[in-house]
Amino acid sequence: MHMSQELSLKGRDVLALEDFSAEEIRLVLNTAREMKNIVGRDIKKVPALRGKAIVTLFYEPSTRTRTSFELAGKYLGADVVNITASASSVVKGESLRDTLYTVEAMGVDAIVMRHKAEGSAAYAADAVTPVIINGGDGAHAHPSQGLLNLYTIEENKGKLAGLKVAILGDVLHSRVARSDIQGMRKMGMDVHIAGPRSLMPRFLHEEEGITIHDRIEDAIEGADVIEVLRIQLERMKGGMFPSTREYARIYGLNDERLALANNALVLHPGPMNKGWEISESVAYGVQSRIQEEVKNGVAIRMALFTLVLMGGKA
Repeated sequence: MHMSQELSLKGRDVLALEDFSAEEIRLVLNTAREMKNIVGRDIKKVPALRGKAIVTLFYEPSTRTRTSFELAGKYLGADVVNITASASSVVKGESLRDTLYTVEAMGVDAIVMRHKAEGSAAYAADAVTPVIINGGDGAHAHPSQGLLNLYTIEENKGKLAGLKVAILGDVLHSRVARSDIQGMRKMGMDVHIAGPRSLMPRFLHEEEGITIHDRIEDAIEGADVIEVLRIQLERMKGGMFPSTREYARIYGLNDERLALANNALVLHPGPMNKGWEISESVAYGVQSRIQEEVKNGVAIRMALFTLVLMGGKA
């Protein structure tokens, strides 16, 4: 593994996958493979990060991301403290900057942050010295989710380069889609997008290596991987699509549409709106890897902590 000796992510903020080279992404994926062995053990503790302190600072709801970052830190021996905006001085009007300064003053080594404002993670990285890992900033980026999707695909398909991936649905509001597209293109995947026109952001049309389809059937045809995105009603102003039933009819992934693909893996970042963007039979079917994504998320986040706090070895 001569590559990992040359490359180091020590001290690096993890803000977006556009900041990562293909080699750096490869280093994270390879490290995560070692970490997954730890997650599979009966006793899941290694002392790699003993003496390190990590804070998760979440201004938006989360089940998977926050829990898996917390477990990742604990499995590696770090002390992990969770701060949720609704149960902190944020409710009393404390600003993001003051909260960051307070956490920094306590001597923590890393802050995992989720915030509704795009660019908030980069702002935090400029404001304070602990390593910042972006757990989602508005519709901008969610790098660890992009990495765990790459890991899940490679583990199941044996490769990334040359695979056709279809990303379906609400790309406009999806930080996952943006991180996926950046990561997948760097790793040589052929990216196809489909969904309602009103949910296709402008940046897609300016990027090379992305094909946009009006019909989702065209995106799915021959795909090796299908990622279904959650309809993010909480970020929408009305009128983006007619109704959820209509959405399911035109854009939902069901068994009939899945049959057009090339024995595709089915991914979804969760939580799912079953019966809207994905049918229940597909979500729980044999091609679904949605639960596996969650397990791989812990391994990827362990890899990130190990690489940015220690420079490598668990």
